[in-house]
Amino acid sequence: MDLLFLFLMLLLVLSQRNSGKLGTKCPPTLKLQDIGNPWNFYKPGDHLISVFLTARKFSLQSLQFNGAPYLSSPLMISFGPGCTQRFIFAMEKINKNDQLLDNLTLGYNIHDNYDNTLGTSEALLDMLSTGEANVPNYSCGTQDNLLALLDAADSDISIQISTLVGPYKVPQIAYATTSETLSDKSQFPFFYRMAPKEGVHYPAIVQVLLHYRWTLIGLFASDTEEGENSMRALTPILVRNGICVVISQLFTSTTSIEPLRDPISKWRQVNVFVYFVRIGTILDAIQPIHLSLDSLPGTIEGKIWVISTFWEWKLEMNKLYKYIHSIWTFVYQRKKQLNENALESFFFGLPQFQDRCFHCSSKDAFSAKSRRRCTQKASVETEDLTDCILVLNDHNFYSIVRTLAHTINAAYSFRSRRRRKEEKESLGTPRLQPWQFHPFLEKNELCNLSHLKLYLDQNGDVAADLNIMSSLILPEEDPTEEQIGSLEGQRLIISQDVLPRLELLNKSLPQSKCVENCHPGFFKRAREGEPVCCYDCIPCPEGTISTQEDTEKCTKCPDEQYPTKNRVQCIPKRRNFLSYAEQLGIILVSVALLLFLITVLILIIFMKYLETPIVKANNRDLSYILLVCLLLCFLASFFFIGQPRKATCLFRQMVFGIVFSVAVSSVLAKTITVVLAFLAIKPGNKVRRWLGKSLANSIILSGSAGQTFICALWLAVSPPFPDSDLHSQPGEIILQCNEGSVAMFYAVLGYMCFLAAICFIVAFLARNLPGAFNETKLITFSMLVFCSVWISFLPTYLSTKGKSMVAVQVFSILTSGAGLLVCIFFPKCYIIILRPDLNTKDHLIIKVGK
Repeated sequence: MDLLFLFLMLLLVLSQRNSGKLGTKCPPTLKLQDIGNPWNFYKPGDHLISVFLTARKFSLQSLQFNGAPYLSSPLMISFGPGCTQRFIFAMEKINKNDQLLDNLTLGYNIHDNYDNTLGTSEALLDMLSTGEANVPNYSCGTQDNLLALLDAADSDISIQISTLVGPYKVPQIAYATTSETLSDKSQFPFFYRMAPKEGVHYPAIVQVLLHYRWTLIGLFASDTEEGENSMRALTPILVRNGICVVISQLFTSTTSIEPLRDPISKWRQVNVFVYFVRIGTILDAIQPIHLSLDSLPGTIEGKIWVISTFWEWKLEMNKLYKYIHSIWTFVYQRKKQLNENALESFFFGLPQFQDRCFHCSSKDAFSAKSRRRCTQKASVETEDLTDCILVLNDHNFYSIVRTLAHTINAAYSFRSRRRRKEEKESLGTPRLQPWQFHPFLEKNELCNLSHLKLYLDQNGDVAADLNIMSSLILPEEDPTEEQIGSLEGQRLIISQDVLPRLELLNKSLPQSKCVENCHPGFFKRAREGEPVCCYDCIPCPEGTISTQEDTEKCTKCPDEQYPTKNRVQCIPKRRNFLSYAEQLGIILVSVALLLFLITVLILIIFMKYLETPIVKANNRDLSYILLVCLLLCFLASFFFIGQPRKATCLFRQMVFGIVFSVAVSSVLAKTITVVLAFLAIKPGNKVRRWLGKSLANSIILSGSAGQTFICALWLAVSPPFPDSDLHSQPGEIILQCNEGSVAMFYAVLGYMCFLAAICFIVAFLARNLPGAFNETKLITFSMLVFCSVWISFLPTYLSTKGKSMVAVQVFSILTSGAGLLVCIFFPKCYIIILRPDLNTKDHLIIKVGK
């Protein structure tokens, strides 16, 4: 190692001796070429804090081989040299505060890195070199006690700084937003944040886009690692939230506008651009888009630019703002009060400030380039500085230094307590080394001491509350700034009076979406081959609704509710049943009562003329039984009308089935009686002994017994019960009787039709028997009507729903009962009332004789 050092010194001596020859080959023209005149401000102290900032930005020219590299084309940017003075005054304020640092002073070494890697490398060499020459690790008996490095550079420069100072274990503290890459402790173990990492504003961007329904956007970034990372991180978040990035481009200073023309022409409805760009290159970033828009035909709507910068800056009128509606940025929110008195920081002209307060001289030729080293003359007293230009209340830099001082104080307090505990006596605490400072920075309490509204999120990362600012571009005027809203605790708060003010200025917010929103009652269906933000609006299917715009799918209404006509709301279904109060119910009830009264009248007539031949003929008792059964059949129809109850559901089919079976059995008994009566008149026929009441009663009992058995089995197996049909009719809940066992219901109908078929066949075969009072013809017609009604009942019953099914059955009951009544009893009543001359025994004998 010593030999290597001696060899290096020998080379340097030789280079000085041959400076004339070197001057011939590479003339030292730095003084003329380096217009920026690199500088750093220095003051010694117990601990030295190095600060890297960008006070000037220069464009790096191409390297010349006849001279050293140089910087040219100076371009002042907004924070200028003022931040230098603020850091210096912050250091002075902290050093005068005995409560923060006890018997310790902070020195500083402030460098300008010119926002490029060449300037950063030169400044790092100067910082790591304690002597006049830029020779790292060579102290020559002096020591600067470097404790920490403060950095607010971009990600690529911060990575460069961390790589170079990492071997020295010097803590690198970022007081501006930096890339998430630097959070990797395996690569950058000595990097700490005093500000949120990159992406803290992503939730604000997404929530703003969603709030204003800007679902179609363009996404741009500088062609740097930071820009690529930003686009790579934000794009999936946008996609997950239904926001389509249809234009995407990385830009450099030489990017051609040709790749942009086609997508911008195709997606003219894109009116929101999200741009990841550094503050000093905003106009350069806007220019390619401006040229692309300028080449499009027709009227171009003003675009909204969402810029990912956290600096407060002021726009001035520029011709590049022709197609810009407004430029939106993000600003960290500040705490309302500081724990200590506010520090007044002064902005001075740099030359006057240097001459008054610093000794400035250039470093020697061992430097890569001449650098002005300005060492502070004496303590700066703010009351003695009279050549101030502007007074600012900017607590940012004071807060940074104050936070660092608190952390240093905590480290010394801990080491002092530990030393007293181990040695049981108070001893002087040795100076804190950089590697001993890391445990206190890792506690992640820097955000608690900041003047910004910082906090730790659920992942333990530093997050911040933000203000969302909009610089509105006005014709022929400088842009005017508005606060659109804020992001507090990851919750977006929009200022409610912003939109009315924009409308007064005729600068309403433009839309940025592919299609109009789908209204409630519709849902989105994506178009094939297009972004998901381009879709068709389809009406919700039957039984479903959508209550919000741009719904992905419709929601099914509960069973007790149904959608309105426009399918935006579910309303309760109407309860529906065959009611006595409705028109159909009134008609059926009226017909049933009329038939009941007619049956009662016929029964009275038969009872009044019970001794007449026509009443006695064909078994008078069977006629009475049939009339009573018809009365019950007409009354049974009332079980089917009205709201279904447990009792009515349980008995209505049973009563109907049994009563009709008795009625049909009575008709069958009448038919068989007529046939046997004619057979009995033949000499020697033994059928006469079967004639009488016992035969008729046996037929009735046996016919009704079968139906009674089926009904009893039905009640035992699966009895009917009240039920609600929620789906048959839209908008209605049909209150009905569930038959329990459908098979048993059809078994009852089948048995009744079986009896009617037998009766019809027997009556049809006996229709030509002689006799004036032969009922077989009448029974044939009555059974024909009866069977026709119930055969047509089945398809009609199965094809209807709800109360219509009940009405069909009631109609069938009344019609079939009326058929029996009319066909069998009306001819007899006609003879009894209107033709009494035919109601005689002589007429009967004459008829039989013929």
